[in-house]
Amino acid sequence: MQQLFERLQALFAVTDFKEQRGDLAFLRIPKDHAEMLIRHLRDHEGFTHLVFFSAVDYIEDGIFRLIYMLHNYGTKDTLGVHVDISRENSTMTSIHELWAQAALYQRELKEMYGIDFPGSPGVDEDFLLEGWDEIPPMRREFDTRAYAEKTFFPRAGRTSADPRAHMQENLYPDGGES
Repeated sequence: MQQLFERLQALFAVTDFKEQRGDLAFLRIPKDHAEMLIRHLRDHEGFTHLVFFSAVDYIEDGIFRLIYMLHNYGTKDTLGVHVDISRENSTMTSIHELWAQAALYQRELKEMYGIDFPGSPGVDEDFLLEGWDEIPPMRREFDTRAYAEKTFFPRAGRTSADPRAHMQENLYPDGGES
């Protein structure tokens, strides 16, 4: 994987190469070069399988980190490509032309994080949250408890318990003596 990183470094602005193990590595690339790098990995380096595509919200840093996981069946290597984008202007180039299934991932990221992928098929259609008009629920500032309290009525018998005390009372009522 180190040789792959060196080849990519000569062609693209890749940084932060980290080899987790012999067949798994991660690297970072600026937003503006990501689609070209990913296309190169598919067309010239044998990473023909988009394993998954997701995001992490780093609210403290004001970014979303997009994670493209690609697999090369010939070498049995998996490469994670990290791309940081601004939370304020959260748009990214679509890769649906490289892998059709990317459109589904992009649709989910638009709905759950508010990240836009202009030109991606169906990106503006409801995916899971039909009629949702709140802040995207995977953004870290979304308050799950406040939303639940506002949306769902309280039910009798619904209580919270300390898991350790609950197990002690219900599974070991005699203190584990028997």
